Amino acid sequence: MPKTGAALAPGPPSRRGTQGARRFDKLGAVIALIAGCGVFALPFATFRANRIVLGEARSIVQALPAWAATLLLALIAGAALIALLRAPALLRLAAGGGVLVALAAMIGLAATHLMPANQGYARVSPASGFWLLIFAFALLVADCLARLRLSPVMRIAALGLAIMVVGLILASGIWDSLSVMKEYANRADTFWNLGAQHLALAFGSLGAAALVGIPVGIACHRVAMLRGPVLNSLNIVQTIPSIALFGILIAPMGWIAANVPGAAAIGISGIGAPPAFVALFGYSLLPVVANTVLGLDGVPAAADDAARGMGMTDRQRLARVQFPLAFPVILTGVRIVLVQNIGLATVAALIGGGGFGVFVFQGIGQTAMDLVLLGAIPTVALAFVAAILLDAVVEMSSIGRSTAEAAE
Repeated sequence: MPKTGAALAPGPPSRRGTQGARRFDKLGAVIALIAGCGVFALPFATFRANRIVLGEARSIVQALPAWAATLLLALIAGAALIALLRAPALLRLAAGGGVLVALAAMIGLAATHLMPANQGYARVSPASGFWLLIFAFALLVADCLARLRLSPVMRIAALGLAIMVVGLILASGIWDSLSVMKEYANRADTFWNLGAQHLALAFGSLGAAALVGIPVGIACHRVAMLRGPVLNSLNIVQTIPSIALFGILIAPMGWIAANVPGAAAIGISGIGAPPAFVALFGYSLLPVVANTVLGLDGVPAAADDAARGMGMTDRQRLARVQFPLAFPVILTGVRIVLVQNIGLATVAALIGGGGFGVFVFQGIGQTAMDLVLLGAIPTVALAFVAAILLDAVVEMSSIGRSTAEAAE
């Protein structure tokens, strides 16, 4: 018997309690909570009599036929339960992907169900609950893909499958009654022209920055006294807000167009794409230059010494040894620039630079949020696709670098 007042040593934790805790996934609990908020606290769709008036919120039960609402709620509940439990990653992936496809189909069905007959001015758009559900189950899919540790090729294949599913949904016409698709139908030709302008700004400024920034980065790597001033100067450009930089460039670009012979003839002007291109080029330089310096600094000294011992010149060592080994890090800078420029090109519309930002700012000015979405959704999709593709390419090039270092 223990003495009175003696402290009892704490026993081991309950085995049943430990096993119970291990049955639940912490991230899955967060996903289930978010999904619950999306279903019970927020509307699934919004109905408006026309494109600019305030909308009327509709829950899943109100927005869909009874059979469709029951099916969707059952799928969400099942997927949330699978996310909450420590189920196999493939099962969680199938559950999350299945709900995402169901949500995409059901929001189109909701638009058809809510649309009054012979009422062309009415609009139905996804509401906050729909977007929260998309976020919750996209998070589940992303977590499963991370746990599965797919190879770069498999990640690209998964991206291709997702694009194919979206393409099939678009081709099926199930989204045609959604307000954002009605905005697209009214502006189809303009949409593709602005899309081409958006891509030209993003990729053109990236290409120019790579042509200039990589040689500058090589010079900064070889001449140490250049590194500080160059990187500090490029850092200053990064601190200027994008709208301010676009505005600052109007005056000097206009002066060049008016006073330099032939400048206006090749398209240089104070507003439009030229100042937007220059601004994006300026923002692109720092990641390219800094990652070039970092990549070259990270080249193993043994590999460089071996190349020197083989009698290679400085130029040969750079082309055959240093640059290939530094390439994955340089490509990481290119990835940062491309994703950044796809987003920043939206702001170029403020100075007549075109791109999807035209829809965004027109929609804000007209209080037409569906027009805003027409510009915002493809911008986000482009940035997402670019990030996944370049991440895969960076990883494949890193594998090649590791193989080369092992061979050394």
